Amino acid sequence: MSISDLFDSGFKKRNEDHFAAIVRVAMDDGIISTEEKAFLDRLAHNLDISESDYAQILKDYKSHPINPPHSYDQRLERLYDLARMVYVDHIKGDHEEILLRKIGVGLGFHPENVKYIVDKALTLVSNGVDLDTFTYEIKHMNQ
Repeated sequence: MSISDLFDSGFKKRNEDHFAAIVRVAMDDGIISTEEKAFLDRLAHNLDISESDYAQILKDYKSHPINPPHSYDQRLERLYDLARMVYVDHIKGDHEEILLRKIGVGLGFHPENVKYIVDKALTLVSNGVDLDTFTYEIKHMNQ
């Protein structure tokens, strides 16, 4: 097995675990709403999750470990990616923001601050900022 094969399989596994964690968040109330399903469909496509892997994750999402990013910068990077997906797909409305807040808590953001962080994230992404600016602005939003 080549190094590129190891990298590819590790990257694929990380995306699958990340996706499964988001499915777990969506399932916290026992069902996946139509809006959540549409978001998950787009997310699976963007994370390059195959249809068979998607079906397996939906069926057995609890078998995947929840591995929130250890560093704050990694959490911000994942939030940036998710906020961009929401923005690029022109998703508007309370359902998506509520799901994004749930995911924010799943990423390790404090529940008391997650609404403000998600609102700021969506505003920054809609203004077209890059990851570095996004990270800087989120880190310094209360200063």
